[in-house]
Amino acid sequence: MAVNITGVIKKSYAYNAGIKSGEQLLSINGNDIMDVLDYRFYILEHKLNLIILDENNNKREVIINKGQYDDLGLEFETYLMDKQHSCRNKCIFCFIDQLPKGMRESLYFKDDDSRLSFLFGNYITLTNLTEHEISRIIKMHISPINISIHTTNPELRCKMMHNRFAGQALQALERFAKANIKINCQLVLCPGINDGQELIRTLSDLEKLMPAVESIAMVPVGLTKYRDGLYPLKKYDKKSASDVIDIAESFGNRFIEKYGSRIVCPADEFYIIAERQMPDTEFYGDFAQLENGVGLVTLLTSQFKDALADSDEKIKDRDITIATGISAYPFIQKLVDEAKVKWHNLNCKVIPIINDFFGHDIVVAGLITGTDLINQLKDKDLGTQLLIPSVMLRQERDMFLDNITLEQLSNELNIDIRVVDNDGYELLDAIIGV
Repeated sequence: MAVNITGVIKKSYAYNAGIKSGEQLLSINGNDIMDVLDYRFYILEHKLNLIILDENNNKREVIINKGQYDDLGLEFETYLMDKQHSCRNKCIFCFIDQLPKGMRESLYFKDDDSRLSFLFGNYITLTNLTEHEISRIIKMHISPINISIHTTNPELRCKMMHNRFAGQALQALERFAKANIKINCQLVLCPGINDGQELIRTLSDLEKLMPAVESIAMVPVGLTKYRDGLYPLKKYDKKSASDVIDIAESFGNRFIEKYGSRIVCPADEFYIIAERQMPDTEFYGDFAQLENGVGLVTLLTSQFKDALADSDEKIKDRDITIATGISAYPFIQKLVDEAKVKWHNLNCKVIPIINDFFGHDIVVAGLITGTDLINQLKDKDLGTQLLIPSVMLRQERDMFLDNITLEQLSNELNIDIRVVDNDGYELLDAIIGV
């Protein structure tokens, strides 16, 4: 296996050693280089023996001495060095299968790449892992690794993921745990399928892998209006969401006594659907599963109140609007009301956006499109600035899911827009104009 070198940074170790763009990297210290994980792991040595293949297919040896954490200065076609691994499953709850046609191509790609789990925190299903990759994770001690479990019942997992190897793939969990690889778990729960007794079984099985299993997030299935021909699924209601919370809190209380950490937590959506009060900050510990919507509301509220108590700002007259999702609306409105008590010259409206694009069952801010923002805000008095959460935009913070750009939204609404992260301190600053 060889990886193509597409560039060499001037005055870098590689440049000074005579390595050129267009050549190939075959191995480092006798280890074949297949992708970014091999490369990053093996360049940590002080003395490197590189085998390079030039454009004439001639091999040569290059010796480089460097600092342990210094980069060589080589550039590759992609950050992975090869193609991203796509998902082989067809899960009954897959959100990508519920997207309408005509969206940008990148949104339809299903990744299931262990390297992205290490590099960016993505979740993998294990069904894509070869024996080589499992052994490499253990050898390199790549930790933590984020895994979409959904259920530990092998037969049910095969059914839910439409992959006959999905149950067998779970065997890697025990191998990772024995190697002291830390594991973060995600459970997408579907009413009547993998909750109830199946959820109890899953949590009991994962307990056997503790303390390697450090966190377990439970997320309710998201259902768009584009489900024709897909597996019939129900959404959670007050009763079924409450049942999930009760199971999670029962296990969590026991885990605190045994392991000193709650470990398992339901996503905020479960508490909202169940009409239950959000837990306090102590409940979530170090907030290990924020990316799965676990504890977002509690952390935002706590940060905002701390910022509000510490602020002695005197603000100019302020007339703004916040747009958010249906589920977050009451919490944001409550925070704004508290700010208004402190600053009587603050006029801040909070508008919940109904998700017409994906369907009204989708209530989170992260799936609101530019089209819905335009349609629902264009005839309203928004003041001098519109605040929107950063989760509405792709990573570059310039485009919504429906390809509407931030600039287009600003032009359509004729207003300045400020993008705000899910951070209570930043939210308060944005509201009062700091």
